[in-house]
Amino acid sequence: MRNICEWKSCKKTANYKAPIEKDNSRLYKLYCLEHIRIFNKNWNYFSDMNGDEIEYFIKSDLIWHKPTKKFGSSENFFKILWGNALEDKLNIFGNGDFKTFKKSKLSEKDRHALEILGLKQGTKWEDIQKKFKTLVKKYHPDKNRGSKKYEDLLKKITLAYSQLKLSVSKIK
Repeated sequence: MRNICEWKSCKKTANYKAPIEKDNSRLYKLYCLEHIRIFNKNWNYFSDMNGDEIEYFIKSDLIWHKPTKKFGSSENFFKILWGNALEDKLNIFGNGDFKTFKKSKLSEKDRHALEILGLKQGTKWEDIQKKFKTLVKKYHPDKNRGSKKYEDLLKKITLAYSQLKLSVSKIK
């Protein structure tokens, strides 16, 4: 079956789609090559937008028009976890006495936290920190297309690190 051009009084074969509405790709008209060229010359997606709206559209196009939150925004769960995991008000980790864990000091929660991080008992604190940073980079949602699976895994990893950090501070 042959499609006929929808331009007034044109009987040529229509092979080209032209949108009826700018944000609805399902509604379109069919035009022949001659008339689709005329349509494209006159088409202006931004015709009913002011300068600020155009600028906003272009900027949001960089993120595929999806809402995002800054990593440091107050409602960002990772900011809270990250802040708790990295806070060192008492300079505990800068002190040489707390660089290693002792097997006898580990609770069941600590052992479970080490297991989540994939580490063995007796691991040095520097190695725990390195492993944590590596895992955060590997499982961060921005690196994994926002996958909920990796987001949940990163939460567990951060909570495990927070547990170990708390335990190290109690050794003092």
